[in-house]
Amino acid sequence: MGWSRQFKLAVSLSVLFLFMPFTTDAAFAKDGSLIPMGQSIGIKMELSGVYITNDIMISKDNWLKAGDLIGQVDNVAISTLHEFEKKSTSWRDKKEIVLHVIRNGDESQFQADGEAMKRLIPFLKDRTEGTGTLTYVDPDNGTYGALGHQIIDSALKSPPSFKSGSIYLSEIDQIKKSVPGIPGYKISTIVDGDDVLGSIRINGIYGIFGAWSSDYKKVLAEPLQIMQPAEVEVGPAEIYTTIKGVEVEAFSIRITEVEHDQFHFILTDQKLLAATGGILQGMSGSPVIQNGKFAGAVTHMFVDDPKKGAGLYLEKMRSGEK
Repeated sequence: MGWSRQFKLAVSLSVLFLFMPFTTDAAFAKDGSLIPMGQSIGIKMELSGVYITNDIMISKDNWLKAGDLIGQVDNVAISTLHEFEKKSTSWRDKKEIVLHVIRNGDESQFQADGEAMKRLIPFLKDRTEGTGTLTYVDPDNGTYGALGHQIIDSALKSPPSFKSGSIYLSEIDQIKKSVPGIPGYKISTIVDGDDVLGSIRINGIYGIFGAWSSDYKKVLAEPLQIMQPAEVEVGPAEIYTTIKGVEVEAFSIRITEVEHDQFHFILTDQKLLAATGGILQGMSGSPVIQNGKFAGAVTHMFVDDPKKGAGLYLEKMRSGEK
């Protein structure tokens, strides 16, 4: 499925089409400008080993904890879940097995038996997946930025140590609306698992960053000048995001407060509010545009009032790419 980029302006009745098929020449950013995106992306990260996802007892006196990394079983090094499962048949009848586990940077040894090892398998993982929003592409440098905040694995409750990762174009299938006290979320699927948009090089506090795939050098919008934090002001603005299929739309917001490290805003677009109830999980990274300049990205919502959110300045976000 190709990308359709239609910006339906909520602030007027006009519809601005920014549609550019991949057969056209790529847009190149000028100095001090980047291409705002807004597509929903699927995220896959291959972890740096096999991790425990839940606290689980493996013998009378021994518990493994969520976040533990299994480095070795007996004398066999383990780096993937497939390796663990493949070796598990040889452990089935053993009465004593030694697990070498790394916890909080320290290595410990735990004893278990074959039955305990079998029970352990459903509580192991060697990859993490998620969804978010693509913030910008820098075609001059061949890089991208997304999310505006760090990925925290929900099972490990920490930023996962990973050896590789990729992002993919994602299609929104359904919306679960936000209501006060309960954040909503996007239900999405990856359009084509063979088409990688980019690699993940950094999972930092200001987002995920990496190389933009050569297959997607041709992007679908013109670059915008980067707005400096001192230029961001209280008043109307827009966010670019996807709430249906793969279509990126522009929705009106109002920036209500400008702080040193972030800005606050409220959704004012009635179409967006009717569809989502407010900001959704998965909107993190949606570009924020003000006065024709690229100001920043959506990063947080206020749970008690999902119409309200916070954003990160683009210049601050870009510092995480270095």
